[in-house]
Amino acid sequence: QVELVESGGRSVQPGESLRLSCEGKSGRVSNCMGWFRQIPGKKREGIAAICEDGSHTYSTTSPKGRFTISQDEASHTVYLQMNNLQPEDTAMYYCAAHFSLGPWFSQAPPPNYWGRGTQVTVSS
Repeated sequence: QVELVESGGRSVQPGESLRLSCEGKSGRVSNCMGWFRQIPGKKREGIAAICEDGSHTYSTTSPKGRFTISQDEASHTVYLQMNNLQPEDTAMYYCAAHFSLGPWFSQAPPPNYWGRGTQVTVSS
Protein backbone atom coordinates (compact mmCIF):
# COMPACT_ATOMS: atom_id res chain seq x y z
CA GLN A 1 0.00 0.00 0.00
CA VAL A 2 1.37 3.37 -1.03
CA GLU A 3 1.80 5.80 1.81
CA LEU A 4 3.10 9.35 1.65
CA VAL A 5 3.51 10.91 5.07
CA GLU A 6 3.95 14.65 5.52
CA SER A 7 5.35 16.33 8.60
CA GLY A 8 6.65 19.69 9.73
CA GLY A 9 3.56 21.85 9.55
CA ARG A 10 2.76 24.09 12.51
CA SER A 11 1.82 27.62 13.48
CA VAL A 12 4.47 30.31 12.95
CA GLN A 13 4.72 34.07 12.82
CA PRO A 14 5.24 36.08 9.63
CA GLY A 15 8.85 36.05 8.51
CA GLU A 16 9.66 32.68 10.04
CA SER A 17 10.74 29.56 8.17
CA LEU A 18 9.57 25.96 8.12
CA ARG A 19 10.75 22.78 6.46
CA LEU A 20 8.13 20.26 5.45
CA SER A 21 9.03 16.63 4.89
CA CYS A 22 7.31 13.93 2.89
CA GLU A 23 8.45 10.36 3.27
CA GLY A 24 7.43 7.61 0.94
CA LYS A 25 6.85 4.85 3.47
CA SER A 26 6.66 2.24 0.76
CA GLY A 27 9.70 3.55 -1.10
CA ARG A 28 9.78 5.77 -4.15
CA VAL A 29 6.31 5.27 -5.53
CA SER A 30 6.59 7.39 -8.63
CA ASN A 31 9.20 9.23 -10.66
CA CYS A 32 8.39 12.68 -9.31
CA MET A 33 7.31 13.88 -5.89
CA GLY A 34 6.38 17.30 -4.69
CA TRP A 35 3.98 19.63 -3.02
CA PHE A 36 0.58 21.17 -3.39
CA ARG A 37 -1.31 23.42 -1.06
CA GLN A 38 -4.92 24.31 -0.57
CA ILE A 39 -5.84 27.64 0.91
CA PRO A 40 -9.34 27.75 2.43
CA GLY A 41 -11.86 28.74 -0.22
CA LYS A 42 -9.42 28.29 -3.09
CA LYS A 43 -8.47 25.55 -5.51
CA ARG A 44 -5.59 23.23 -4.77
CA GLU A 45 -2.42 24.57 -6.37
CA GLY A 46 0.91 23.00 -7.22
CA ILE A 47 3.97 24.53 -5.58
CA ALA A 48 6.98 22.50 -6.66
CA ALA A 49 8.09 19.04 -7.67
CA ILE A 50 11.32 17.10 -8.08
CA CYS A 51 12.11 13.89 -9.91
CA GLU A 52 14.55 11.07 -9.39
CA ASP A 53 16.99 12.53 -11.92
CA GLY A 54 17.03 15.84 -10.04
CA SER A 55 14.92 17.76 -12.51
CA HIS A 56 12.49 20.07 -10.78
CA THR A 57 9.90 22.72 -11.32
CA TYR A 58 8.37 25.56 -9.36
CA SER A 59 5.16 27.46 -9.64
CA THR A 60 5.61 30.75 -11.48
CA THR A 61 2.83 32.47 -9.58
CA SER A 62 3.41 31.73 -5.93
CA PRO A 63 5.20 31.72 -3.65
CA LYS A 64 7.82 33.28 -5.92
CA GLY A 65 11.27 32.26 -4.82
CA ARG A 66 10.68 31.81 -1.12
CA PHE A 67 10.28 28.01 -1.27
CA THR A 68 12.90 25.42 -2.21
CA ILE A 69 12.34 21.75 -2.92
CA SER A 70 14.95 19.06 -2.32
CA GLN A 71 15.13 15.32 -1.84
CA ASP A 72 16.98 12.55 -0.10
CA GLU A 73 16.85 9.52 -2.37
CA ALA A 74 18.12 7.13 0.29
CA SER A 75 15.15 7.80 2.56
CA HIS A 76 12.60 8.45 -0.22
CA THR A 77 11.97 11.85 1.33
CA VAL A 78 11.16 15.14 -0.32
CA TYR A 79 11.49 18.43 1.51
CA LEU A 80 10.01 21.87 1.09
CA GLN A 81 12.00 24.65 2.69
CA MET A 82 9.74 27.64 3.19
CA ASN A 83 11.29 30.98 4.08
CA ASN A 84 9.81 34.35 5.00
CA LEU A 85 6.39 32.84 5.51
CA GLN A 86 3.44 35.18 5.16
CA PRO A 87 -0.19 34.94 6.27
CA GLU A 88 -1.21 34.15 2.68
CA ASP A 89 0.86 30.95 2.93
CA THR A 90 -1.58 29.59 5.48
CA ALA A 91 -2.86 26.38 3.95
CA MET A 92 -2.97 22.63 4.11
CA TYR A 93 0.15 21.36 2.37
CA TYR A 94 -0.03 18.03 0.57
CA CYS A 95 2.67 15.76 -0.73
CA ALA A 96 2.00 13.97 -3.99
CA ALA A 97 3.68 11.59 -6.40
CA HIS A 98 3.33 11.75 -10.17
CA PHE A 99 4.89 10.06 -13.17
CA SER A 100 6.12 13.34 -14.68
CA LEU A 101 6.69 17.04 -14.08
CA GLY A 102 4.64 17.98 -17.13
CA PRO A 103 1.14 17.82 -15.66
CA TRP A 104 2.18 18.88 -12.18
CA PHE A 105 0.48 22.28 -12.23
CA SER A 106 -2.38 21.53 -14.60
CA GLN A 107 -3.17 18.37 -12.64
CA ALA A 108 -4.34 16.85 -15.91
CA PRO A 109 -4.05 14.07 -15.01
CA PRO A 110 -3.72 14.58 -11.27
CA PRO A 111 -0.94 12.90 -9.31
CA ASN A 112 -1.20 9.20 -8.69
CA TYR A 113 -0.71 9.35 -4.95
CA TRP A 114 -1.38 11.84 -2.18
CA GLY A 115 -0.50 12.30 1.45
CA ARG A 116 -3.03 13.36 4.05
CA GLY A 117 -1.60 16.84 4.44
CA THR A 118 0.10 18.96 7.07
CA GLN A 119 -1.29 22.30 8.22
CA VAL A 120 0.78 25.46 8.06
CA THR A 121 -0.62 28.52 9.78
CA VAL A 122 1.09 31.89 9.60
CA SER A 123 -0.23 34.62 11.83
CA SER A 124 0.94 37.22 14.28
